[in-house]
Amino acid sequence: MELEKLIRDVPDFPVKGIIFKDITTLIKDAGGFAEALDRFYEMARDKGVTKVAGIEARGFIFGGALAAKLGVGFIPVRKKGKLPAEKISETYDLEYGTDTIEVHKDAFTKGDNVLLHDDLLATGGTMEAACNLIEKTGAEIVQISFLIDLTFLKGKDKLKGYDVRSLIEY
Repeated sequence: MELEKLIRDVPDFPVKGIIFKDITTLIKDAGGFAEALDRFYEMARDKGVTKVAGIEARGFIFGGALAAKLGVGFIPVRKKGKLPAEKISETYDLEYGTDTIEVHKDAFTKGDNVLLHDDLLATGGTMEAACNLIEKTGAEIVQISFLIDLTFLKGKDKLKGYDVRSLIEY
């Protein structure tokens, strides 16, 4: 199945000149959703994953489903102020300012093998921050997966040294 045919392009969203890759058209298609999940599973099943972490919010969709399929727990990586218990955070630079992501302090244990997932790799800044955040806990990132990699933005450059995988490249 050609998954890229299930991705909708939305021009000028969120701002003029951007072509947004809308994954809702893929996840509403039962066959497409199952095919993508099966491919993620095949990439990860022999990695010894003990936790899957997904980045807010679209990383939760496949991340949670993949954790269930692998038989491991799911950890949400959230934007600042969204988690109720004690947390650790990582602040990172954006084009105009900074942002912060967080996980609960007890989300990972030293020795956890983490698969980190998000829907799309653009410039890599958020994923780089998530890697830093998770590694602060003593956990190891054994794989990073994306549904889509916008290769022209060179996000993988910020993720050198990690096993980075994607199902679709533009």
